[in-house]
Amino acid sequence: MVLKCAVRDLGVKHIVTTTMEHHAVLHTVDELVAFNGVTAHHVAVDANGNPDLLDLEKILSGLKETVLVSLMHVNNEIGNILDLPTVAALCESYGAYLHSDTVQSIGHFPWDLQKIKIHFLAAAAHKFHGPKGIGFAYIRKDTPLKSFIVGGSQERGFRAGTEPYHNIVGLEKAFVLAYEHLDKERVYIEGLKKYFISEINKAIPAVSFNGFSGDMEKSTYTLVNVRLPFNAQKAQMLLFHLDLKGIACSKGSACQSGSNKGSHVLSAFLTKEQLAMPSLRFSFSSFNTKEEIDYTINVLKEFSEK
Repeated sequence: MVLKCAVRDLGVKHIVTTTMEHHAVLHTVDELVAFNGVTAHHVAVDANGNPDLLDLEKILSGLKETVLVSLMHVNNEIGNILDLPTVAALCESYGAYLHSDTVQSIGHFPWDLQKIKIHFLAAAAHKFHGPKGIGFAYIRKDTPLKSFIVGGSQERGFRAGTEPYHNIVGLEKAFVLAYEHLDKERVYIEGLKKYFISEINKAIPAVSFNGFSGDMEKSTYTLVNVRLPFNAQKAQMLLFHLDLKGIACSKGSACQSGSNKGSHVLSAFLTKEQLAMPSLRFSFSSFNTKEEIDYTINVLKEFSEK
């Protein structure tokens, strides 16, 4: 909604993003390029999967028409945290609009949109234990978007259609609870992630962590993405084996769990040799336990020794 309305209502001619965004952004940008005359620019990413902010500034400095920058705050596969204050300052200095996919971070990190000038945010309730199928868009007051779906005056005139009140109430309640318990739950979940990292390093010393997912300061505390030193034959059976053992994880994002395609995120910065090894994303919440981590690590260790 935001990307399409920004092109239609704000006269955006250029969208600056990366090849590591969620497909909700990437596929929309592809469509805008194909049918709306928009030009897409992809910021380079470094060996750890972080957008190169010097390259972002170089791109912005060369564009004269209206620009929208779309960069996710926390990468949904490797957990890297973007320096949003710096990105926002860059966008403001070059007169660009800023949109951020904050699906992985809303409900898990504090926000002050008075201090950081972001024009648009996207969030999804199921990421902070709300109902699936509902989310929200933050649209800055001074950003004049018009209705995305024309009809009734629902959702402040942005999107017509009967509202799913049960989902909206569920989203609100989950959102309030997430921030009421944020500090306590963050300490607990950080402990789980630290424990997972410590135990998997002991069990499989040759394990690697994709991006900054193994760094507690530079990645979200809610997920880790590990690269396992298994050959191609073992890699093919790994997810099937974990599924049989009742362990839920994914090769890429959860949205791709039914796909046999490789991860476009990992492909953006890993080498061919690294991509040949299986990578798995494990997520943590306040409902997980150290006992579950012990079980998972033991299953992975047993599988590695077969």
